Formats: sequence, C-alpha cells, structure tokens
Amino acid sequence: MKRILLGVIFMLSMANATQKSIILGGGCFWCVEAVFENVQGVTHTEVGYSGGKDNPSYESVSRGDGNIEVAKIDFDEKQISLEKILEIFFKMHDPTSVDKQGADVGIQYRSAIFYENEEDKKSIEDFLNKQQENYSLPIVTKLYKLKKYYKAEDYHQHYFKKNPNNSYCRFVIAPKIKKIQE
Repeated sequence: MKRILLGVIFMLSMANATQKSIILGGGCFWCVEAVFENVQGVTHTEVGYSGGKDNPSYESVSRGDGNIEVAKIDFDEKQISLEKILEIFFKMHDPTSVDKQGADVGIQYRSAIFYENEEDKKSIEDFLNKQQENYSLPIVTKLYKLKKYYKAEDYHQHYFKKNPNNSYCRFVIAPKIKKIQE
C-alpha cells in the first residue's frame, strides 16, 4: 500500500512538472490578468505587487512605495511556451513607455518581468534583445529577480470578470483583450 501511495504521489508531482509561473508588470494589473485569463495554456492568474517595500497595500503602491502592480501567470509549458506568453505581453502593453500605460501613470505601472531562475532569465533576455528590432524606441521593460510577491486584495482578483460593465473595463481592458484575440 505504501508503494502504491508513493507511486501516485510521484505521478502527481510529474504531472505538475510542466507548470511554470511568470510575474509580469505592464500597467494596470487588471489589464494584464484579464488578457491572460483567456489564453489557452494559462492555468491560473492572480494579481499582486512586487519590487518594492514589504507588505504593500493598494494604497501604499498607489502612493509610490516602489512596488509594481503585477499579474502572476501560471501556465502549462506543454500547451504554451514562455516565449508565447512574452509575445502576448508585448502585444497587450507598450514596452517602450516609462512608468505609464495609457492614462495610468506612476512607477507602479512600469513594464517589468520578474524571473525565478537563471534559465528563464536567459530566455527573457534573448526575447527582449530580439524584440528590440520591432521597436523604434528603446524597450524599457525591466528584468528583475523575483524576491517577494504579495497577492493583492481580494477585490482586485479577476476584476474584469467581476466588473465587465465598469467603464474602465469597457474602455481600457476590453480593447486589449480584443486586440489579443485578433
């Protein structure tokens, strides 16, 4: 019985071996999450904060505590590659815009990618270098080693799904989703 249980645990751990996460900052975290919620191969999304002071809140981030509004994107590598995730990310926001996306302005809206290991760092650096050829302005997306990630308050989670008729959702988020779907 013990062997069977250990075998099942091993098989379950192997089944999750293709699960990866990436943390992306590209303006309002509601936008980033909403775009990726509908991408095949993305298994879970969550919004939060990273890159600044410990134990942030929406209010402290809005006051400029150094944290970035981010979305944690969990995905299955068998269904979608890190490169494809990054391509979508670059299509849904402007990686040449310093500390703003559209009308959202402040350091919390800067373009950022947080990596967890050196293999991903190298892949992301290669992607950024290749992408620069597609832009006349310099890409300002910052690459950071993930130190801490803080989940945002519950009312921010899956905001677009919960509030599709909100004016920000209709006029800012919905066009980004449509752009990616096309």
